[in-house]
Amino acid sequence: MQRRHLLGLAAGLAMPTIVRAQGAAWPSRMPIRLIVTFPPGGLADTVSRLLVPSLSAALGQQVVVENRAGAGGSIGADMCAKAAPDGYTLVVSHASPHGIAPGIYPQLPYDPVTDFSHLAMVCDTGNALMVKADSPIKTMADYIAAAKSARGVRYGSSGIGSITHLMGEVLGKEAGLTKLDHVPYRGSAPALQDMLAGQIESLFDPLTTYVGMLKDGTLRALAVSTPSRVPAVPNVPTFAELGLGRLTCTTWVGISGPKALPAPIAAKLTEVTVTAMANPEIRQKLADLASYPPPQRLVGPAFAGYIADYVKEWTGVAKAAGIVAS
Repeated sequence: MQRRHLLGLAAGLAMPTIVRAQGAAWPSRMPIRLIVTFPPGGLADTVSRLLVPSLSAALGQQVVVENRAGAGGSIGADMCAKAAPDGYTLVVSHASPHGIAPGIYPQLPYDPVTDFSHLAMVCDTGNALMVKADSPIKTMADYIAAAKSARGVRYGSSGIGSITHLMGEVLGKEAGLTKLDHVPYRGSAPALQDMLAGQIESLFDPLTTYVGMLKDGTLRALAVSTPSRVPAVPNVPTFAELGLGRLTCTTWVGISGPKALPAPIAAKLTEVTVTAMANPEIRQKLADLASYPPPQRLVGPAFAGYIADYVKEWTGVAKAAGIVAS
């Protein structure tokens, strides 16, 4: 009896903590949905799949990635905003649907700050303007010249209302490019495929999934949007270095839930997310993908405040550029 009691106690101590919120145990069923607002292969999807094993182990229930793309990520974000605040539906909050969309979509069906329980920022990464390695466009100066020529230049993005769509619009305004045409895609992967096939000349996208192709010579980055050069691609200049400082921005991702998430559940989710991000293996994998945790921990109200500031800044940019998505 004593041995069975001790074994049972040890097993209980090894199990993840069960949170009790509003009289119900959580998490007591599976799966926990983690909505990714873009298709597989991009920044949000890549980061979420790195985190999911750690989150599942810590919570004792399977966390499942669910890709719901469209409208610059706002379709998936709206699904989370309207979900029950029970801890079983989360979203990979992202710079596009939570920061850019409010300034571009007149009828956005959610408030990016107040309709969510923002838990923790996970990481951010620089955006890059890229071309194929064999492109005749070798530098940013070449790109600007081509976009002013009769033929013009097409650039792909992960969708209307994405941060990279807006960056292209800002570049056009700043450099006076009359022949810079936006081609929106439902995610990064199809945009890359078309660029490699020669259907478009260039692509704006977060660096995360392109570091390998930049290093092996498949692609060439003309500039990155970070304040300083990125260690993973140190030879690529920043837009600011090239006199285009208004294109200095990063694409961030975090974990959020619906508004009114019970405090004990929010606290537990924040804890396991922060713990996962402290894992040296995960941090190294992200660094290899040119993605880094924020220099100061942004959780709860601090993360929500960061998003509110981001919305304000980029809504102003969108309005100044006259960008409206239908």
